[in-house]
Amino acid sequence: MSHDGIGPRAVLRSVAFLTAGMLTVPALAGCGSEDPAGEPLAGADVAAADRSDIADGGTLRWAVDTVPDTLNTFQADADTTTARIAEAVLPSMYRTDGRGRAVRNADYLASADVVDTEPKQVVVYRLAQQAVWSDGREIGAADFAAQWRALSGKDTAYWTARNAGYDRIEKVERGRNDLEVKVTFSRPYADWKSLFSPLYPKEVMGAPDSFNDGARKKLKVTAGPFTVDKVDTKEDEVVLTRNPRWWGRVARLQKIVLRAVPHDKRVSALSDGTLDLAEIDPEAARRITVAALPQDGNTPLMGPEADRSAADALHSWAVANGSDEDAADEEISAREKLRKKAEKYARQQKALGGFEVRKSLEPAYTQLALNGAEGPLSDERVRRAVARALDREDLAGAVLKPLGLPAEPVGSHLALSGQAAYSDSSGALGKPDAKEARALLSDAGWVPGGPVKEEKDSKKDEGEEAAGSEADTEDTKDSGGSEDSGDGDDGTYVVGEDDGRNHGTGDGKAPHDSGTGQLKQGGAPAGAYAPKGTAAPARADTAPVAKDGKALVLRFVLPSGPGSKTLETVAGRIAEMLEKIGIRADISKVDNDSYFKDHIASGDFDLALYSWPATAFPATDARPVYSKPVPAADGSLNVEQNWTRVGTDQVDQLFDQAIATLDDSERRDLIRKADSRIWAAAGSIPLYQRPQLVAARKNLANAGAFGFATPVYEDMGFLKKSAQGPEGSPGAENSDSGS
Repeated sequence: MSHDGIGPRAVLRSVAFLTAGMLTVPALAGCGSEDPAGEPLAGADVAAADRSDIADGGTLRWAVDTVPDTLNTFQADADTTTARIAEAVLPSMYRTDGRGRAVRNADYLASADVVDTEPKQVVVYRLAQQAVWSDGREIGAADFAAQWRALSGKDTAYWTARNAGYDRIEKVERGRNDLEVKVTFSRPYADWKSLFSPLYPKEVMGAPDSFNDGARKKLKVTAGPFTVDKVDTKEDEVVLTRNPRWWGRVARLQKIVLRAVPHDKRVSALSDGTLDLAEIDPEAARRITVAALPQDGNTPLMGPEADRSAADALHSWAVANGSDEDAADEEISAREKLRKKAEKYARQQKALGGFEVRKSLEPAYTQLALNGAEGPLSDERVRRAVARALDREDLAGAVLKPLGLPAEPVGSHLALSGQAAYSDSSGALGKPDAKEARALLSDAGWVPGGPVKEEKDSKKDEGEEAAGSEADTEDTKDSGGSEDSGDGDDGTYVVGEDDGRNHGTGDGKAPHDSGTGQLKQGGAPAGAYAPKGTAAPARADTAPVAKDGKALVLRFVLPSGPGSKTLETVAGRIAEMLEKIGIRADISKVDNDSYFKDHIASGDFDLALYSWPATAFPATDARPVYSKPVPAADGSLNVEQNWTRVGTDQVDQLFDQAIATLDDSERRDLIRKADSRIWAAAGSIPLYQRPQLVAARKNLANAGAFGFATPVYEDMGFLKKSAQGPEGSPGAENSDSGS
């Protein structure tokens, strides 16, 4: 399971680890007649259209984050663009439907069934009769066998990033004919449908050299509706062209150009006609929505146009009040800059009228991660106190309500609403309750209003540092209200809009009683004395907590790149919630590029916000994220992808049972039990499903915010003029739509 630039490889790190204790959890939801999986909170928004209404040909220019370093999805440096290319040009036996569930891909697979379970599990794949590679060779058992051998983990000459499932295969054979592939497993594997998707040709998988290097920049042989025409690092784009040997529904588009465009440059690229489709941030979505509104005299000035109006007024005042010549010249220069800025803004707004915002929810959720390796959060009671202080409904609402998206907190670590394994298991932790949170802290020895040792200076002496916090003179400590250097959102960390409040501030001191019964902030009045070290009376429900002379302060690490301003706001809201139970969160912004490598993966944080995807195969994909860290041979700790370092033997056992259980209903119950225990351990707290905002040219059909569903690349295209309506699509003349 990977997300936010996290690769699938395990991370080795030498840290102390304290396991979470066993907890009693409530009975699982779903024992009754109602399906706890429910329905997806939001469906796909792709401007669905019949293929007959779509013009033949044209080029779709689609924004991506990167030109990938490799086209091999099984390598460590593969990214989301690698996966997108593979979807368009390679076979996948199964794809994901609108509910986030695996469904057979009929273009490649006529059927696939478990034909034996004793003495061993055997799956027989029957391939589509017309399925061929772009060189004319039939897709067959030789390709399946080559992929198994490359990914089994037995041959270390293959530089593979993952082998889950392939390591359970004993052999791959030709069946009764060329269209049949027989796969025998050495151990039962419930998630067998995750295998061979994508499937690479034996020319790539057949030898270490071709696997390691041959598929990094080109794919000579493909088998999808498109082929890879070129990977152009100079132009920052990958060009896909229609596959003449494709046997399925002919692709409506002639080309798809995947163009690397930073998120803060996408509005400009959309308005100047160099993009047709792009994921965008909420501010860009607002601009596009405003551009679609009727423009009349009652429309208020916004952005640079408002700035220009203010500049005009200021200049008139300067002239009327006799400003000197130099000042007037400076004002004229500033006014000219604003005028040009306003004109550019107006041109962009006019061009953006040819686009619309398509929105859904990503198959991914944002969580609060609590590092349980050391410090106060190594105590399960403190983690649970933090978790129970959170109002997750408030956080979800802050992010999703302004976008008009369903604002429900996520109730599972392992699936999202609508997926088969989903059930809201958050009851294992308990509802938000500040009183209970304070009781947990008290039980762990953190006392409201306790004495706090004075620091000699701003640089803490060794042993005098606040519990759970690291002295950091390089990172900017902030409370959630500072501005960042960019106003864009790279789509990696999605959070709520800044509401202007300054969250999480305070000096950590408790209010003091003046002796008159009135509590005041900042100390007792003259004449009031107490023995040194005595804690002043304080409001027990809001006073900072302390233990052994140290206040409970947690270092909350955030990235500083585009999108961090809104992320900072959510962190600020969390800090404010924690302050109510006596915990102070010090927010530190770190370099965006080093956020995961140097802080999350290495364990240099107390609290952090990042996201994980929800897949159709949680038993396989989520296990490395929540498995108990184990000592490695070199004495370090192998945490795999469990960056919180919180895990239990029981959770591992439930995952192992689920992976080996072929009965769907029984497997879902095991996954839900595992999720309940993950909640109880309070290492990570799911907050909300991430919003998905996509700007799409108005005449572009079957593309946009896909939600759970795998894109159907052959159905994408530009509407014929006859299908666009009486007004057509403003801005469509900028698109090479072929219509």
